[in-house]
Amino acid sequence: MPRIIRALIVDDSAFARKVVREILSTSPFIEVVGAARDGEEALQLAEELQPDIIVCDLVMPRMNGVEFVRRQLAIRPLPILIVSAAEENAVQVIEALNAGAIDVVQKPSALATDELRAIREELIEKLKAAVGAPLENLNRSIPAVVATLAAASRNQVDVIVLGISTGGPQALRRLVPQLPADLRVPMAIVLHMPVGYTALYAEKLNELCAVEVKEAAEGDLLVPGRVLLAPAGRHLVLRRTATGGVVAQLCMQPLDKLHRPSVDVLFRSAAEVFKSRVLAVVMTGMGDDGKEGAAWVKAQGGTVLTEAERSCVIYGMPRSVVEAGLSDSAVPLEEMAGAILTNL
Repeated sequence: MPRIIRALIVDDSAFARKVVREILSTSPFIEVVGAARDGEEALQLAEELQPDIIVCDLVMPRMNGVEFVRRQLAIRPLPILIVSAAEENAVQVIEALNAGAIDVVQKPSALATDELRAIREELIEKLKAAVGAPLENLNRSIPAVVATLAAASRNQVDVIVLGISTGGPQALRRLVPQLPADLRVPMAIVLHMPVGYTALYAEKLNELCAVEVKEAAEGDLLVPGRVLLAPAGRHLVLRRTATGGVVAQLCMQPLDKLHRPSVDVLFRSAAEVFKSRVLAVVMTGMGDDGKEGAAWVKAQGGTVLTEAERSCVIYGMPRSVVEAGLSDSAVPLEEMAGAILTNL
């Protein structure tokens, strides 16, 4: 029988604390052991109650959620799941993730009971997945740029496509800054993140990188040294133009995918456009988005790398690819930049 997960709720709204408690209490495997009104009280309760996970708002008096994440992880690292309103708190959400929060669930802007309860399934699923995550992979310092491995390059890849989810914001902050400015191929990334955060995340990541990082816009040209991040809420598809270039196309279809953007959709389009000259990378995250796409890449003769289990926050997406026999190599996060460059 699965062990009971002990959760602490942190929110300055008494109504939000009540509804989140009710939501979590619907799971027989979650026990809400306490609730705090701000970061200062949360630090005290976390010390007293020793929870397995903390569900935390961001905008609070005395000590906000970002400062709480920093302070708590410095005292006793444990998974912190952010529950925050949409775009109005985008800066704080990105700061909290960069500080080591494990994931974010988007709180409805109108705090109606029914709307808050609508996030029940996502909240419980992410909470259960986050417990036991290797927290040392969430807030490590950013490594130096990896030297271009020109001598080792096989010149068999024309594009890098990457799919990532839970733990992704932190992993990308360690991976992408290692890529050199003279990266000879373009890169496209699907990161599962709520609507309203990807543009700011790309902007902040770009500040750390030698390559150019931007949220993909309709018609963006794929060029060497550019990294395009799929905008939350729309699929990123690669299309070859009449003049021979390859551009980003943003679309709502297909509608039957669990995630939008979908890793499967990006990978399939890359395989259709670039055939065997695709390097696909599947990294930390829940579920199996990327498995179907990896099959399309392999069917065209492309290469698939997966993140090794030991460095994943959630070993779900990479596991699905490995167990389907589609991974050419499993690589830990700290070696992934080098493996990508070697496979070019």
